[in-house]
Amino acid sequence: MSNKSAEKRERQNTKRRMHNRMVKSAVRTAIKKFDAAVAANNKEDAQAAMALSFKLLDSAASKGVLHRNTASRKKSRMYHAFAKLA
Repeated sequence: MSNKSAEKRERQNTKRRMHNRMVKSAVRTAIKKFDAAVAANNKEDAQAAMALSFKLLDSAASKGVLHRNTASRKKSRMYHAFAKLA
């Protein structure tokens, strides 16, 4: 590319894409830990993992990495799964 602005946009897009991947990966990892705790029927670990997951989901939604309805849907499903443990 000989266009300086196109080169800069490419650098910015790469940096943003990597950051978004990192945020999504952290969210998925937290949700997997929650799912594992629910599968093991461990209420304390599930509650801690759920709190962390909610925090990460809210953060990702506020940054625009995830759509707010997607974050809300995931939180709702996690809460219902947690409620079934009782």
